Amino acid sequence: MEEIVLQHTKLHGVTDYIAAIDTVVGLAHNIIRVFDNTLENTGFNSLKRYEMLRNFLLASRKNRLQIVVHDPAYLEKRCPRMIMLIKQFSHSFSIHRTQSHAQHVTDPFIIADDRHYVRRYHFDDLRGLMALHDPKGAEALNLHFDEIWTASNPAISATTTGL
Repeated sequence: MEEIVLQHTKLHGVTDYIAAIDTVVGLAHNIIRVFDNTLENTGFNSLKRYEMLRNFLLASRKNRLQIVVHDPAYLEKRCPRMIMLIKQFSHSFSIHRTQSHAQHVTDPFIIADDRHYVRRYHFDDLRGLMALHDPKGAEALNLHFDEIWTASNPAISATTTGL
């Protein structure tokens, strides 16, 4: 039986960060949880990420993708692939916006399956960490995500309303 070893990798820029997100998303089998300011400059509108997330959501009806952002304008206006995903997978994909009292949170992160994650120390700091096979670190981030999720509301819907 192969031993699973905890792996931490320091990230030093946008290229590292985007590659780390792709790695963690590629390892997900059940749930992906994302918190960011806007998701701008993170690769979420790239064809590669779209295909990865689509394949993840197609793999099982039980799979979940949860995203919380402070400002969803970038997703609404500049990420047509993400909008296509939410329309196709509205049963398993949610995008929320933080309420005003949670706008002070500044450390973006992504968690996959309660064991892999990518985190940056601040929105304005491109340094960060990718952790693989780290359930203890992921547990702390999941608790943080739960707090943020509780302090958020649905932001982008699969349907349009109005006239």
